Amino acid sequence: MVTTAESTAPAPLLAARNLHKRFDALVVLDDVSFDIRADEALGIVGPNGAGKTTLLSVLAGAFAPNAGSVTFKGRDVTALSAARRCRLGIIRTHQVPRPFGGMTTFENVFVAAAHGAALPRAEAYDQAIAALDLCGMLKLANRRAETLGLLDRKRLELARALAAKPDLLLLDEIGGGLTNAEASELVETILELKRRNIGIVWIEHIVHILLQVAQRLICMDAGKIIADGAPAAVMADPEVVRAYLGGAPT
Repeated sequence: MVTTAESTAPAPLLAARNLHKRFDALVVLDDVSFDIRADEALGIVGPNGAGKTTLLSVLAGAFAPNAGSVTFKGRDVTALSAARRCRLGIIRTHQVPRPFGGMTTFENVFVAAAHGAALPRAEAYDQAIAALDLCGMLKLANRRAETLGLLDRKRLELARALAAKPDLLLLDEIGGGLTNAEASELVETILELKRRNIGIVWIEHIVHILLQVAQRLICMDAGKIIADGAPAAVMADPEVVRAYLGGAPT
């Protein structure tokens, strides 16, 4: 019997159900299930090799799962390509930014708006300008992308994602390699996206930066979700301490 609370709860923006992924004999995702709401920021932590980046790749459509399903805005997208999911609003950034060489910052973002979001030229132009402005990159719009430093490359990676008009933004260690001050600058932009009701799934090893944004935390280990809940509770979980922080369970 469905309770009143359950029947009136909003449908999740994205639902992952019983996802399995293996590469030959190596099991990378093992029965992974979770939901995320449209207004939610979900952080994912775990040791190297836990399956975090593979999970993002499955959600984005870069990898097909061996079993399980991905539902987005009520639609089963499991069999859809990454390009189709991008145009539906599932947008991903990568840990190592690789802007298009020989193109300006603006041109990189314009391509994302025109092709990622399939916008007409005039609308793509406006969308690219808005994304650059939000990420503090307008002053570098005419700079060749390959000349940018690491922080500005990270900002460009985020601006390209925003230009594709995400409903769900998948962030893969966007704070990696940055100083605490630089990472904090990115946090301010990501908090603004959260205020705009863009769903966020963020993998990050710099946990104190992640906790400035995430309302909920998942910890993965060996392809499984071992904890899912309020950030403070997850980080205090003995199994998380053992697997991720290197401590002994209490």
